Amino acid sequence: MKLLRYGEPGAERPGLLDAGGRIRDLRDIVPDIAGPFLSDESLDRLRALDPERLPLVEGTPRIGACVNAIGKFICVGLNYADHAAETGKAPPEEPVLFMKATSAVCGPNDAVEIPRGSVKTDWEVELGVVIGRRAKHVPQADALDYVAGYCVVNDVSERAFQSERGGQWTKGKSADTFGPLGPWLVTRDQVPDPQALGLWLEVDDTRRQTGTTARMIFGVAELVSYISGFMTLHPGDVIATGTPPGVGLGQKPPVFLRPGQTMRLGIDGLGEQHQAVIQGE
Repeated sequence: MKLLRYGEPGAERPGLLDAGGRIRDLRDIVPDIAGPFLSDESLDRLRALDPERLPLVEGTPRIGACVNAIGKFICVGLNYADHAAETGKAPPEEPVLFMKATSAVCGPNDAVEIPRGSVKTDWEVELGVVIGRRAKHVPQADALDYVAGYCVVNDVSERAFQSERGGQWTKGKSADTFGPLGPWLVTRDQVPDPQALGLWLEVDDTRRQTGTTARMIFGVAELVSYISGFMTLHPGDVIATGTPPGVGLGQKPPVFLRPGQTMRLGIDGLGEQHQAVIQGE
């Protein structure tokens, strides 16, 4: 299934994408795509529905973030060896973890704002993992059973805030609009191998990133297991699994986003995002 949330910011409604690419309204079935409604039992009930019997959503509404009420937005740094190399860092021996503020979350096609004082706002296409059940000290062999589904993430980053302002990376990752999610939450049964997905990103129609999740240093199952050993993961938590090479920081010379530019990015089977870049307040 491809689950989504549509409507104006703060008033999104749950929906399902049917075989014809049309949005079907799920309001009479679930209150939102969030928390307990991401369990296997809840998703099985949705799979049993006939989409053609659900109300059709007319027009082209705004698409919101594909999951709501995110408790934790956990990111994995330097998870592709070639990306680590382009940033001048050695591949890590253990996953590098940091947090992105949930206030950064926005819809997949919402404008991305360059924050006040920014000179190095950058792009990062990533595979997002949405947790579907409570996970604590999960064995790697069972870890994918705790995943509700997958989505596209643009881990927008301000490199000067991240690396030149002291402390940890969170301050460079958490500005408003720095976490576009979606367009869809694709349930795990539709992604038989999360380590076999192509991902890409363009800025102003110029390809900047091309990669495959096969080149992750730490795969999805290992990440879920590893992170669950340090903190309990809850339904609706999101893990951004790292980016392939081609970020602005890695260009020769470095290139960063400017107001008026556009980004387009996607992952095989998980849809595309389209963002205008604007100056924030």
